[in-house]
Amino acid sequence: MEQPALRKIIHVDMDAFYASVEQLDNPALRGKALAVGGGETRGVVAAASYEARKFGVRSAMSGYLAKKRCPELIFVRPRFDRYTEISRKIREIFYEYTDKVEPLSLDEAYLDVTHNKKGNPSATLVASEIRQRILEETGLTASAGISINKFIAKVASDYNKPNGQKTVNPDEVLPFLEDLAIGKFYGVGKVTTERMYQLGIFTGKDLKQKTIEYLTEHFGKAGAFYYYVVRGIHNSEVRSDRTVKSVGTEHTFNENLVSEVFMLEKLEGIANELHRRLEKKKIAGKTVTLKIKYSDFSIQTRSKTLPYFISDRSLMLETAKELLYQEKPKDSVRLLGISLSNLNNEAGERKTIAVQLKFDF
Repeated sequence: MEQPALRKIIHVDMDAFYASVEQLDNPALRGKALAVGGGETRGVVAAASYEARKFGVRSAMSGYLAKKRCPELIFVRPRFDRYTEISRKIREIFYEYTDKVEPLSLDEAYLDVTHNKKGNPSATLVASEIRQRILEETGLTASAGISINKFIAKVASDYNKPNGQKTVNPDEVLPFLEDLAIGKFYGVGKVTTERMYQLGIFTGKDLKQKTIEYLTEHFGKAGAFYYYVVRGIHNSEVRSDRTVKSVGTEHTFNENLVSEVFMLEKLEGIANELHRRLEKKKIAGKTVTLKIKYSDFSIQTRSKTLPYFISDRSLMLETAKELLYQEKPKDSVRLLGISLSNLNNEAGERKTIAVQLKFDF
């Protein structure tokens, strides 16, 4: 696989976005250890302020464990409408520089600024200017990584957080990757990191010494990915046409549900919330999926594909009920969710019954 023509890619990542928005809107929370998400009894941390992170509080951690690590932790409920509002403002800034923007979530995106609207040949200066604009127009800080492809830019954006940036120039790419701890490679999670350690792979340099056959044998298809990225090869382009594949809503309950009567009651609220999200996005879908998480944390999904697009609350709810009755829950339930996929957000499908070269860095 050959390395494509060099591009100038920026990965912008907002700093502790949800928590920072809450601290921005409520001065009393500034400087405090803060977690956005469910309460300490059954909830899960969606985001943690940097003050909370000092105690080891992280996103996806249970509220119980987070509170145990940081007794002074303050929980606030997420306000996704507010986060979406600010995210739109940030993306408007991005589009002033390039149309090649690929959002990954509300708080991060890739930008291809190889040929940008400002005519600025330095991706480093463009990133700095974008971060300054975000700060001035939203009051929030962002970090950025700048390099020749998405993979390296993503890794680099985490280097000088919060409120910093790192550029990996073309001639620095290989040394940067060789020195990189294997756990810092984007796409290498905790489990894979442990497997790498067992194989004597602790840094990019160690990884680079393994053949593609060896890595494929131990990591399947991901092995080829690791083989190429450690050599600075990642051909994925910034896709500005990225489309939403599914829309869903789920709730974790304070107490486990043991009766289908209570489950049906909760599904009504979930269907209402999902309907509002679909209306806002002006899209519909054909496949309804019911997600059930049991008290032992095992997860079961049940899906049904309809012959037409829907976004209507009652139709989604009726389908979800049908899926619930399809098989009696095997245990008490701690989470229920409904999602809609097979969406009509592809072109032409909007019918619905309810949408090392010299390189100046």
